[in-house]
Amino acid sequence: MPEKTSQKILKFNNELSKTKLNLPTGFKEINPFNSSSKKQVQNITKTFYQKYYNDNKKRRMILGSSPARRGTGVTGVPFENIEHLQNKTGIFIDNFYINKASSNFLYEVIEKYGGTEKFYNDFYMNFVCPIGIAKINSKGNLVNCNYYENKKLKDSLYSFIIKSIKKQLNFNIDTTVCYCIGSGENYKFLSKINDEYNFFKVIIPLEHPRFIMQYNSKQKDVYLEKYINALNYKI
Repeated sequence: MPEKTSQKILKFNNELSKTKLNLPTGFKEINPFNSSSKKQVQNITKTFYQKYYNDNKKRRMILGSSPARRGTGVTGVPFENIEHLQNKTGIFIDNFYINKASSNFLYEVIEKYGGTEKFYNDFYMNFVCPIGIAKINSKGNLVNCNYYENKKLKDSLYSFIIKSIKKQLNFNIDTTVCYCIGSGENYKFLSKINDEYNFFKVIIPLEHPRFIMQYNSKQKDVYLEKYINALNYKI
């Protein structure tokens, strides 16, 4: 009997729990699958993926840059709104924060697309770099950091990123189209490696929800329509 997508994803997450990144000085990995709340993350992800991915259907991939320190870096489920995730899994999630404006915009996209069941039936979401990165600032505090913010950092993560994408393509991914959340550096890097490895036929860039809600909130409906048109793209 073929392995279901949920099993493949959970196995991939388990491999991430054993991954140790070789980062430059001043950076720290944020790995929800190997943290003090590891068991909680395992419960959340198992419940979530068995609920929505317990099949062998083809799905298109949506890739952000890297998990936020207090968002996916805590729960292990990409981009999910806290209340929404708790309602779906029935698991109370403590010590969790995510930019509500960003996650609420994506939830609006999901609802406009046809609802949670339809969205996760058609799409799989993760990150170009599936382990979060934080940098240590001048005060010694950890702050969010994207994998592309520093050349040494990006170079140190290059082979890990390539291997991670290759593994996830085995999750019955439809490689005709990939969606890139982040139309700047994330799209630029993903396009570069796609030119080399031919992961996808087409990569569609989408503005990051944080950019939309912080700087263009009055045009939210325009971006919402752009997301929906992109998700319905036929090649």
